[in-house]
Amino acid sequence: QVQLVESGGGLVQAGGSLRLSCAGSGSIFRFNAMGWYRQAPGKQRELVAGITSGGSTKYASAVKGRFTISRDNAKNTVYLQMNSLKSEDTAVYYCNVEGSGYYLPWGQGTQVTVSS
Repeated sequence: QVQLVESGGGLVQAGGSLRLSCAGSGSIFRFNAMGWYRQAPGKQRELVAGITSGGSTKYASAVKGRFTISRDNAKNTVYLQMNSLKSEDTAVYYCNVEGSGYYLPWGQGTQVTVSS
């Protein structure tokens, strides 16, 4: 069973930065496009950024230019560097497969709270 473990969240002031990590087990991780998702209170989960197995990236318009997704296939890890954080970035952040029509079991996520 593939497990996804997110880490790196925390409380940060507006304008600050955080780096999230997602460690996955199993070979399915390295052969799939992966994404970072977030869910704010009372809102649906949304895709924030995605990265293919070859390294091509895409971003939601709300985070483009501020967030950077990357991956280390040898370590089965995906990262999300978040700069210039805003209060509206406050959410629980998750990683999972992206664009494949299915999802792996969701991890516990990591809470990001941005104070204004």
